Amino acid sequence: MTDDVAAARAAAEEKSAFSHAPVDPDATAAYGDHPDQVIDFFAPRREGGPGPAPVVVVLHGGAWRAPYDRRHISPFADFLARRGFAVASAEYRRGGGDDSVAGRWPDTFDDVAAALDALPALVREVLPQADPRRTVLTGHSAGGHLALWGAARHVLPSGSPWRSGGPVTLRGVVALAPIADLAIADKLDVCGGAARQLLGGDEHFAERQPYADPALLLPTGIATTLVQGRTDLDVPQAVAESYAEAAAKAGEMVGVTLLEGVGHFPLIDPAADACAVVVEEIAQLAW
Repeated sequence: MTDDVAAARAAAEEKSAFSHAPVDPDATAAYGDHPDQVIDFFAPRREGGPGPAPVVVVLHGGAWRAPYDRRHISPFADFLARRGFAVASAEYRRGGGDDSVAGRWPDTFDDVAAALDALPALVREVLPQADPRRTVLTGHSAGGHLALWGAARHVLPSGSPWRSGGPVTLRGVVALAPIADLAIADKLDVCGGAARQLLGGDEHFAERQPYADPALLLPTGIATTLVQGRTDLDVPQAVAESYAEAAAKAGEMVGVTLLEGVGHFPLIDPAADACAVVVEEIAQLAW
């Protein structure tokens, strides 16, 4: 495939994913005082299995940059709800005043940690038909990084303000085209240097990496699957493979589902076959 053809296909995939109208949640609850510290909840639309519905926590992508918020992933959240899951789509603070800057340190990480800590109680309050003991964490792209990081808080360096006392109660993690290895992402200039920006630029990248890079926070002891399109031009396959290799070296097996002829955005596009594959991967861990 020529570069022009690959770029055209990627553009068409992105257009399709963003063509769906945002879906309003059934409820929204705050986990902090900042306007971005909220979680949208989607009630399960049908029975997906026996007993209360499992919870899928969704962390949206967008290179941790301000213009991309949870609204763009709401059709995916609704797609999950229509397949029997209770869905919690968490917002978090992203880049500051300049829309080109990725993330805020430490605010982005503060928010993901706080959202995950608040989630079980909020689920019980807002979605009584859901079972927070059966939770799967998923995220796309930059949100895939945050999902992997959120599941690894118990292995953060001692002294980290985000370190948890033990593994979170998760059935597993399904990370979709995740920026899973910040060092490799930085070398490949993924999303225009977003990984380096997330950690505060050249001055802070190396010192903050042990606190923020999922590839350095292994093993987690939590079932983890990466879903990756082979023709992804935004977050290349090499990033997911590097994380899986790091996990193997740490004695942990991570599942990697590679999808032929699939780029970055079909994973969260309800109109794409790849999205159905994602739901099946989540279901295998949730039910």
